[in-house]
Amino acid sequence: MVLNPVISKLAGKLVVLASASPRRREILTNVGLRFEVVPSWFKETLDKSLFGSPQDYAVETAKQKALEVAKRMPFKHLKTPDIVIGADTVVTVDGLILEKPVDKQDAYRMLSRLNGKEHSVFTGVAIILCHEKEGKNIEYNAVDFYEETRVKFADLSEEMLWEYIHSGEPMDKAGGYGIQALGGMLVEYVHGDFLNVVGFPLNHFCKQLNKIFNGSAGTLAVPVDRTSRTADGGPDRPSRREGTTEAAQASGRAERTQIAAEPERRAGGSTAFPHRIAHLLDGFKASKALFAASALKVFDLLDAGHGLTAVQVAEKIAASVVGVERLLDAAVSLGLLEKVQRGEVAVYRNTEEASRYLISTSDLSLHGYIVHSNDVLWPLFTHLEHGVREGSSQHERAFGKQPQDLFQDAYYSSEERKLRFLDAMHSISKVTAGDVATAFDLSGFRTACDVGGCTGAMAYEFAKAYPGMSITVFDLPAVIELNHHFQPHDQDCSRVTFVAGDFFKDDLPKADLYILARILHDWSDDKVHILLRKLSEACSPGGAVLVSEILLEEGRRGPRRALLQALSMTPGSQRSGSEYCLLLKAHGFSQVHVRHTGNFLDAVLGVRL
Repeated sequence: MVLNPVISKLAGKLVVLASASPRRREILTNVGLRFEVVPSWFKETLDKSLFGSPQDYAVETAKQKALEVAKRMPFKHLKTPDIVIGADTVVTVDGLILEKPVDKQDAYRMLSRLNGKEHSVFTGVAIILCHEKEGKNIEYNAVDFYEETRVKFADLSEEMLWEYIHSGEPMDKAGGYGIQALGGMLVEYVHGDFLNVVGFPLNHFCKQLNKIFNGSAGTLAVPVDRTSRTADGGPDRPSRREGTTEAAQASGRAERTQIAAEPERRAGGSTAFPHRIAHLLDGFKASKALFAASALKVFDLLDAGHGLTAVQVAEKIAASVVGVERLLDAAVSLGLLEKVQRGEVAVYRNTEEASRYLISTSDLSLHGYIVHSNDVLWPLFTHLEHGVREGSSQHERAFGKQPQDLFQDAYYSSEERKLRFLDAMHSISKVTAGDVATAFDLSGFRTACDVGGCTGAMAYEFAKAYPGMSITVFDLPAVIELNHHFQPHDQDCSRVTFVAGDFFKDDLPKADLYILARILHDWSDDKVHILLRKLSEACSPGGAVLVSEILLEEGRRGPRRALLQALSMTPGSQRSGSEYCLLLKAHGFSQVHVRHTGNFLDAVLGVRL
């Protein structure tokens, strides 16, 4: 057995598993490893958008879990471990990281995404080696790696999915399933390490221990922290040193040393390179590269699949070859395009993600919203310092005119400009609508009204999710008259109707359920209360309102997208789930539930009893 030579090396050492997972505990116990379990207190709140890949996120989470335990034990448990093992498992599909579901509806959304598809299971593992030095110092060295396993779900019926969910098994499992138990009935095949899907890549872990304790890993373990004990027994401020990264990839696995994400201290005392700040400094360049490629419809040109050279792309968009080549290479570096060498020339082609979201004609295209971001949001944010000083929108400074309300400039202009704005709203709604519609079981409502429903993208998704529901889209006349441009061709739209009106001035259509998607955050508190009062009066007992917004974390620490959106300085504000609960309860919606979807928008359902 790979681990046997290592067990003797670990005799007399304090080995700690920084995880409460019974599956990881069982896997390590079964091979004879003796260890203590000290669950980590690290809150898994790392911003996924800062990581280049799911495996990077899983590895960093594992490292932070292990480091938290390694640093806590000398002061809380009064003993220093020799080795701390941290692990984090994530499931990824369609570019989305799936962790543990928060409830049954969340489990259903996860399993529906996996249904009939192949997905990846990544487990990041960190091994922290703790060394007590002279002067009461403790040095922490890290070896980390990840393992990838490909799993294919069979095509499963709704009945089977819900039967599995009702078993309770999905609730503490990454991706909402446990392959070692009932979840095995969902799986068609597995490519790679089966135990990795269970929660711990034992084979890869054993090989790493062998390198560490049999002489070949001296260059792998890199000091990530050195902490000294103060007179009162607490840790002094740590001094950090940065190591070099060594990566090896083969058969879906990689091992490496870890570089801390925050500014560190080198051995000589100088401050290490500030990676996070550098990332932010270049952020606007990355956004503009995406905007330019979308405006030039580069992703549409590369939709053919066989790829085009920079010269061919330049010819098709009437642009310079040098400029196009630099833009394409930048898009490759951002993970939006692939560059393949064919003989003496290089060709470019879309990544799977670009084909799904960046081609203007794809079902889930964000092209319209990207163009809107370039044409409208970019100019507004170039005057952000004035917005901060004045606490107001910079529309007049950016565009030379001040609209009387938020949407006058978009809705009461040329038809071409209106369509561009509506296309932006439509594209963001199509990407979010499915998760919003299924955030709760709304099948008990027979009629719904999408207040400010714009092009009907949300309404069409509700009609698809609930065959017994009829939905009315209520919006301004200037919007309603153009709805035919956005009607889906592959769906029965007979249960979706459009009614023109102003939701502040006119009576609302009668409905059992009122939908407010991306509405409340735009308006001042006074107008929010006016609208909710109208909805409350329109609702009969048992009626409800579904609010869909980006929900702030408690304490307003995130998500980053919501806090950055607030910098547009509209009269409205971003709110947390608990703030929306209080707001809805103040207007008679006494039963309120909150769901985080993992998409652009979350959902809050308030029922009037």
